[in-house]
Amino acid sequence: MKPRLFLLLMAASVLAACEGAKQDMYDQPRYKTFAASPLWDDGASARVPPDGIQPYARGAAADSSGGRRGAAAVLNDIAAEQAQSSPYRRDLRLLQHGQDRYMIYCAPCHSPVGDGDGLVVRRGFPAPPSFHQPRLREAPDRHLYDVITRGYGVMVPYADRIEPADRWAIVAFIRALQMSQYVEAKRLPPAQQARLAQQPAEAQP
Repeated sequence: MKPRLFLLLMAASVLAACEGAKQDMYDQPRYKTFAASPLWDDGASARVPPDGIQPYARGAAADSSGGRRGAAAVLNDIAAEQAQSSPYRRDLRLLQHGQDRYMIYCAPCHSPVGDGDGLVVRRGFPAPPSFHQPRLREAPDRHLYDVITRGYGVMVPYADRIEPADRWAIVAFIRALQMSQYVEAKRLPPAQQARLAQQPAEAQP
């Protein structure tokens, strides 16, 4: 056998072996979601993360090989979690985003206007307090954020489904709801102040 032909055959064998090893990596044993496993005392393959751990990255970008592209999102989460008041500028974009999240997660119980008369409540669920009562109008922003995070009374925690930044957006929208009902006259635009001044005294709030 000629040396060149021998080398070609050897190279072909090596390449075939590499392809087989590559396929083995794709087909390696793995558990499906919620599958049982004899490796653990509770018989479940899905493991609960230990207490006190902090993810390095999250989101779609965390699926990259290094996970570095999702690290900024985790840092933003940490900053939002540590803030005592909203760390974001309260502009129209934030309020619109907060309204969107509020209508998804909060309105079924708290109602679109925040008076605690949502559709779920009308079907027998315990009514939450109105956001327009003095106690909640005077409560610090952090209190509203913590209630969203940890829950309160019959309200379940929402930390597992609402990101920290979205919680602050919801808080900003709740403040807008409260202001819509109890704004001071001097904080109204000039045109509305003039219209209010023309109303009879008994019709004014």
